[in-house]
Amino acid sequence: MSLNIMFLGCSTKETMLPENEPYSQKIYLTEKAKAIVGANNTFGFGLFNKINDETEMTDNIVISPLSASMALGMTMNGADGETRAAMENTLGFMDVTSEDINESYKNLIGALTTVDPNVTIEIPNSVWYSDVFSVLQEFVDINKDYFNAEVNPLDFSDQASVDVINNWVAESTHDKIKTILDQIDADAKMFLINAVYFNGTWKFEFDEQYTEPETFYLADGTTKQVDMMKQEATLSYCGNEVFVAVDLFYGSGNFSMVVMLPKADYTTGDIISEMNNENWNNWMNSFSEANIQLSLPKFKLEYEKRLNDALIEMGMAPAFDPYSADFSKINPDDPLFIGFVRQKTYIDVNEEGTEAAAVTIVGMYTTSVPEPSLPYFFTVNKPFVFAIKEKDTGAILFLGKVMEPIYED
Repeated sequence: MSLNIMFLGCSTKETMLPENEPYSQKIYLTEKAKAIVGANNTFGFGLFNKINDETEMTDNIVISPLSASMALGMTMNGADGETRAAMENTLGFMDVTSEDINESYKNLIGALTTVDPNVTIEIPNSVWYSDVFSVLQEFVDINKDYFNAEVNPLDFSDQASVDVINNWVAESTHDKIKTILDQIDADAKMFLINAVYFNGTWKFEFDEQYTEPETFYLADGTTKQVDMMKQEATLSYCGNEVFVAVDLFYGSGNFSMVVMLPKADYTTGDIISEMNNENWNNWMNSFSEANIQLSLPKFKLEYEKRLNDALIEMGMAPAFDPYSADFSKINPDDPLFIGFVRQKTYIDVNEEGTEAAAVTIVGMYTTSVPEPSLPYFFTVNKPFVFAIKEKDTGAILFLGKVMEPIYED
């Protein structure tokens, strides 16, 4: 059966679950904490735009704004002067005290990891430094207290230290990301690492017996057959002149995936270019409920990106400058700079739900070395944008662009 029904724009009704199935608990943030989350999301949208600009149009992208922000937030506790100001500006933390920033990160970690017993979310942090390099105790204590970071000295000259760090990464992501380092350069002094692990079953799961191969239209005009999952359910939806979207809940409803499908004559790039905190909040407040016949491709993606260029373009250049970076709050005697920021991500979207992981590593180097209603048919059969978010805080855990769904066991 095929119905041609025009999609009428959004209402102003907030996204909501059926009244008889409320989610288990809410998250209440202070105004300062809300500002920090807003800053995190703004940073994430900016980073996503920069990476999209650097990436081939046909390539898939998956990033974790939350992971990048956490890793850089820990690093910022060691920055001072112009370097600190540049990092605060890039992360959106102007006119906010260090204590408020750290306290907000701490509260966010606690809230996200405990709010929904039916969704697993873990946000571990770690700091690893050379055992012949001196680190101020205050820097260690701040990251332990606010980020619950594991802080350990290691013999960076011993190749076994690479295995120690990679084992932490594998354990923290349930083996979805197994490595983040291949080697430790002679002048590397510290690595600050955040991991985010997410595992949630759909509130309305897809029945595997209805999954079948269907045509997906690629951006270059060609097509491919993909495994398309199907369901009919009461879902939250929205649309505007650029895209239509559905909001798919996990577990008890705190977390969800927003799937944004560009309308005819528009592309994923048009959606991404419109992404900013104001637009995002307006979009998220404009969903209403309808009976939807949804077709969504299964996809499993791995992604890796060096973030140096994007962060420098966003204003963090002083932190990467070997000759002017100021990380004296880590060690006042041995000048440091950020040698690299790298992120790896993984996501598996299938009939049961979503499993996703991210790791962001910040490599610190000494400055003596250069830088290293009626059913609406919502058929996702062309490139699309997605986000995994938490309802009450608005925190965005993952952002992605799927140009070609890939699913290999």
